[in-house]
Amino acid sequence: MIADKPGSIEQKLDAVEARYTQLEELMSQPEVATDPRRLMELGRERAELTSLVEVYREYKALSKQITGVQELARDSSDPDMAEMAKQEMEELQPRFDTQLAEIKKLLLPKDPSDDKNVIIEIRAGAGGDEAALFANELYGMYARYAEKQGWKTDILSSNPSDAGGMKEIIFEVKGQGAYSHLKYEAGTHRVQRVPVTESQGRIHTSTATVSVMPEAEEMDVELRDDDIKLDVYRSGGHGGQSVNTTDSAVRLTHIPTGIVVTCQDERSQLKNKAKAMAVLRSRIYELELARRQQEMGDERRLQVGTGDRSEKIRTYNFPDDRVTDHRVKMTVSSVPRVLQGDIDNIIETLRLTDQAERLQAAGLSSN
Repeated sequence: MIADKPGSIEQKLDAVEARYTQLEELMSQPEVATDPRRLMELGRERAELTSLVEVYREYKALSKQITGVQELARDSSDPDMAEMAKQEMEELQPRFDTQLAEIKKLLLPKDPSDDKNVIIEIRAGAGGDEAALFANELYGMYARYAEKQGWKTDILSSNPSDAGGMKEIIFEVKGQGAYSHLKYEAGTHRVQRVPVTESQGRIHTSTATVSVMPEAEEMDVELRDDDIKLDVYRSGGHGGQSVNTTDSAVRLTHIPTGIVVTCQDERSQLKNKAKAMAVLRSRIYELELARRQQEMGDERRLQVGTGDRSEKIRTYNFPDDRVTDHRVKMTVSSVPRVLQGDIDNIIETLRLTDQAERLQAAGLSSN
């Protein structure tokens, strides 16, 4: 027998379907069709509801089918018909259960940033040159992971160390759903290994912090010229060498928040300013998201701590050749493979765990 369908879920689904129909009607109206901004807003809302509405309609069709089979089995005195109805139910019930589980997932409030591109900031923490080397390896890990997903990466700002690592690197990942996958990477990553400079063979522990921000579009954040202080200066290379002879490096200061962004990777001042603006916009957007979540009483996921060795979300242990994500108590082997971008199973476990916790919190758990 089918479990009773919660009335509250049905009411939500009926309301969603009604809104979907209303959006289709609105988008067909002449006054909306000639208003690009309004049409885009309605189109975006409609797109967000499409998957849920399609699954709900399939769910209703299956429910109607099952009801018909149940009535046939109940009213029929023919053993053959009863057996046929039983076999059909055995086929329909798993499909129905799958649809119901999918509906519950789709009913969860969607992170509005999930489909956005991502800006990732990686900074060397405790450990000096070894931490900078590790920060550079983390960048390589995400760049290769992005490549496997068919996404593109673009370095926005970097600050190399003398030993070949990265004191800081900021880069963009462009691709559908990039934020929904990479947002779980935010936090302090810890590496345990014997540095190449260690003559006694002792294992050192170093850290790097990772911050993951959804890339904000111009319509997400309004930046007034009066609120931004622009400074330009000459780009500098290693050892104080000049990268070029023009004032192409850019420093932007957002006066209301005190956020400072610098960029000197490009030879063009305009390109550096554009990249710095992208980072600034995303930092302000992230700040606003955090404020809203706090007002709503939601728990905010930890982004970046102090970078102290005791703080960690994941440990990369070279001597034991294992990587452990401490949030889900998951351990995988082969550190080199992970640093080559093979992190799909870790990210998927984090996504599923997050989804299960949110289903339980919303009273939609399938357990």
